[in-house]
Amino acid sequence: MTAAAYPADTPAYPDAVLFDLLTALLDSWTSWNRAAGSGEAGRAWRAAYLRLTYGCGRYVPYEQLVREAATQVGLSEAAANALEADWLNLTPWPGALDALRALAPHCKLAVVTNCSTRLGLQAAALLPVRWDAIVTAEEAGVYKPDPHPYGLALDKLGVEPRRAAFVAGSSYDMFGTAAVGLRTYWHNHVGLPLVAGTQAPECEAASLDGLVPWLASFGRDHRH
Repeated sequence: MTAAAYPADTPAYPDAVLFDLLTALLDSWTSWNRAAGSGEAGRAWRAAYLRLTYGCGRYVPYEQLVREAATQVGLSEAAANALEADWLNLTPWPGALDALRALAPHCKLAVVTNCSTRLGLQAAALLPVRWDAIVTAEEAGVYKPDPHPYGLALDKLGVEPRRAAFVAGSSYDMFGTAAVGLRTYWHNHVGLPLVAGTQAPECEAASLDGLVPWLASFGRDHRH
């Protein structure tokens, strides 16, 4: 789209911003590593869990997948219990609250998270903002990156994909956002590689510092 194609009153911000919760906004890595006993074990456990969610099709209880993934990498069920016991100690990444507060006057805010409804609501409540929609894998019936959870959030918000953005915590999200048509900012805080076969995000950064500036020019970005 060319600059001339945009009316002068085109809103700069998108109508809605959807967030991955447990990786893009909250530091769940520390909790997984603590429950596993080391960073190496935590990453292996998390990777096994992601493979299970990506391949399970219809929703399987989150807590069950976390336990199965622990077993796959040689951890005991006690690790999964420790992760859940630590759930309410999840903390926001630096800049997360500032970004949410800056966006709240301009955009609807939503969460699309790969966990149970019980744990998703608890985690979302750790961020003191008013969410316009919270969609969990349990509610959607499938895990991301299936397109349905993203689409369900957009339906709840009453916003078209072209007028929304997604903030990812994992590059697996880009399979889903590409299918739905959501422009994506990848908050790649821990420096993960791009998953093979997925579409690169429009923006990738190790922090959320660039998120609000990117969104502030969203409706006037002449590349789209």
